[in-house]
Amino acid sequence: MASNPKTYLTPDEYLAIERKAEFKSEYIDGEMVAMTGASRNHNLITINTAREISQQLKGKPCEAYSSDMRVRIPDTGLYPYPDLVVVCGEPIFEDGYVDTLTNPTVVIEVLSDSTESYDRGKKFRYYRMIDSLAEYLLIAQDEYRVEHYVRQSDGRWLLSEVHTLNEQIELRSISCTLNLKEVYEKVKLP
Repeated sequence: MASNPKTYLTPDEYLAIERKAEFKSEYIDGEMVAMTGASRNHNLITINTAREISQQLKGKPCEAYSSDMRVRIPDTGLYPYPDLVVVCGEPIFEDGYVDTLTNPTVVIEVLSDSTESYDRGKKFRYYRMIDSLAEYLLIAQDEYRVEHYVRQSDGRWLLSEVHTLNEQIELRSISCTLNLKEVYEKVKLP
C-alpha cells in the first residue's frame, strides 16, 4: 500500500512559495493550508467592520489591514491571515517584504462553519502569545453575535458578548466603537 508522506516546510520556504502563489495559504505547523472563499455574509461583515474601523482611525497612529495581511505568531509555526487586523504605533514586519505583521493590536475573525472551532481554539490560543495583542473579536455570520476578548493587566482575557443590533463594542486599545447595526448592514441571516 502506497502512502503519501507529508512535506513539511520551514517558514522561509513557506514565505518564498506564498509570495509567488496565485491564491492564499496559511502556514500551520510546517504545512501550507489553502484558504477557501468566503460567503456573501462573511464578505459584507468584513467590509462593514473594516469601513467602520478605518473611518474612526483617521488621524490616529493606527492602521487597519484587510485579510491580505499575514500575521506571524512567534514560536508557533503559524502564519494566519486574519479577516481584519489593526496595529497602533509603528507596524513591525517580519522582513523587507512588508507583508507579514508581527505586532497586531486587534485581530478580528469572522466565523464560518469550517473555521469556527479553530478560530475559537488553537488559533486564539496562538494569538494570545503575541505580546502586542490587546483585543480579539469573533463575529458570527449566522446570527447577531460578537464576542470581544480583552487582555487584562494580569494577562488574563476577559470575554464580553453582544447579541442585538442596538448594542456596540468598545475597542479601547484603538479608541474605536463598533455598532452592531453597522457591522451587520445588508447581512441576511438564515
